[in-house]
Amino acid sequence: MAVEEFRVEEGRYYTKDHFWVKVDGDDAVIGITDYGQHQLGDVVFVELPEVGAEVEAGEKVGSIESVKAAVDIFSPLTGKIIAVNEDLKEDPSLINTDPYGEGWLFEMKMADPTELEDLMLDVDYKAYIEEIEAEEE
Repeated sequence: MAVEEFRVEEGRYYTKDHFWVKVDGDDAVIGITDYGQHQLGDVVFVELPEVGAEVEAGEKVGSIESVKAAVDIFSPLTGKIIAVNEDLKEDPSLINTDPYGEGWLFEMKMADPTELEDLMLDVDYKAYIEEIEAEEE
């Protein structure tokens, strides 16, 4: 599938395991990318972190299960979980239908905003997907 078919939102940061980060001051909202949700297929269950949990960058904080696979959710940043998307408990398919909006996963208060420098910008993430797709052809 062509990279252009996957939405990559500008003004966000991205991880190599296909999660996005949207920053607002010291807060960061995290979700799975359009490419990531497409690779999973129909999402049937989401395990989210506990509100109030202190997490480290790279720490497993939950999981997403689909009809095809299950993937772990790793926190892209260090900080405190301040909100989770409760709507996903009732309707996990929001991840498939609106990965950059209603399908967000959790929100955190960042402990160290300089960690954002370790993540990819949208143009870098697009290039990363292109590499993956080229290897699969």
